Amino acid sequence: MAATKRRRRDLTGIRSRGSTYQVRIFSGIDPVTGKKAYLTGSAPTEDKAIELRDKLQREINSNTAARTSVTVAFLLDEWLSSHHVELKTRQSYELLIAKFIRPTFGGITLPKLARLGPQVFERFYAELLRCRRRCDRQPFIEHHSRCRKIAGTGDECNAGCRQHECKPLAASSVRQIHAVLSGALSTAVRWGWIGINPIDAAIKPRASAPQPKPPSSEDAARIAAAAWEQDEDWGTFVWLTFVTGARRGELVGLQWKDFNPVTFMLTIERSIVRGNHELVVKDTKTHQMRRISLDETTAELLAEHKARYVEACAEAGTVPSDDMYMFSYQADHARPCDPDAISHRYTKMTADLGIKTHLHQLRHYSATELLAAGVDLRTVAGRLGHGGGGATTLKVYAAWHAGADKQAAALLASRLPSRPVSRPGKLTGDPISPPLQSD
Repeated sequence: MAATKRRRRDLTGIRSRGSTYQVRIFSGIDPVTGKKAYLTGSAPTEDKAIELRDKLQREINSNTAARTSVTVAFLLDEWLSSHHVELKTRQSYELLIAKFIRPTFGGITLPKLARLGPQVFERFYAELLRCRRRCDRQPFIEHHSRCRKIAGTGDECNAGCRQHECKPLAASSVRQIHAVLSGALSTAVRWGWIGINPIDAAIKPRASAPQPKPPSSEDAARIAAAAWEQDEDWGTFVWLTFVTGARRGELVGLQWKDFNPVTFMLTIERSIVRGNHELVVKDTKTHQMRRISLDETTAELLAEHKARYVEACAEAGTVPSDDMYMFSYQADHARPCDPDAISHRYTKMTADLGIKTHLHQLRHYSATELLAAGVDLRTVAGRLGHGGGGATTLKVYAAWHAGADKQAAALLASRLPSRPVSRPGKLTGDPISPPLQSD
């Protein structure tokens, strides 16, 4: 009987390259470059190469394979150019991409990223939560940007260089990184660049519980007094922040026409942010105008503040206008104060007082004090500019108030009937003595 011939193996798309086998399968036309696209890979043996080729072919047939070989960096650039977000949000995205995402994933092609799966993202998040520099836990020196040794102009480091200490990246920042990657890759799926989003199965870090830490009533009094001691305009700004709970950019964006001295009403409809090395006027964070009431004392302070503005205009030879800004470094108030400069000044002032706080916590103070005083949640949320019926106000801004907590305890106790006189042997008092035995 003649020996049967051995069936020849199908090695289509496979070629030997030294000690390994290269797999290269045509996957269609690249939607970005218009050139032919291929899925590639390598395997140590011929059998493994056949398995890899069949796997890539199944991805092509099921439309789950990446259809372009562009890198993640290219995708991020294209996504940012077409993604509409607020200026501050875009700046935050650009910072996270430059510092964390691009150095890690920028040079990886979309086909390779799709094959890596969710594990690479979860490992990336875990490393950031341990150390934002993603160090290998080996000691090293963090050189200052102007270090003479790194620049090659000297043999010793500057005073700014120091031993590295692991500092974890905040969970909220890691969640933002996840949002950026997820948004960009979801866009790649919508554009037809990849078949599936490899980050969908990745678990993002759990959000940390809000821990608002507003200044106490005693610290608030010290802060207000210190602001008045520096100058009247600065004292007015800090006072207005306390009583309105408005955001920093909203207060900087106030114009004289926003204050009605007759009705004691303050209109908040714009905000000032710093973007691209210049101040930008935009609408409020919630894109809504709101009006809040002011007390008589605050109204008088704003009237005095405007009188100082009118006097400064007279000395500078300019004409006062209601379209000018309330808080400015210029005599005519044509340009608003820099929001960052306001924050730096406040932080320095409180640091000199020995109080560890920042300007945004005055919003926490306003919410906490109003709720503790019995003001209804909807009113407090309206003054702060929160939507959602006050859910954000309660969850993030209203800190626990010890005085209100004591009032709550006393209120509950007052609703109960008076306690009966304790009897011996009932949890408190002397134990019941056993009866005397008769002789």
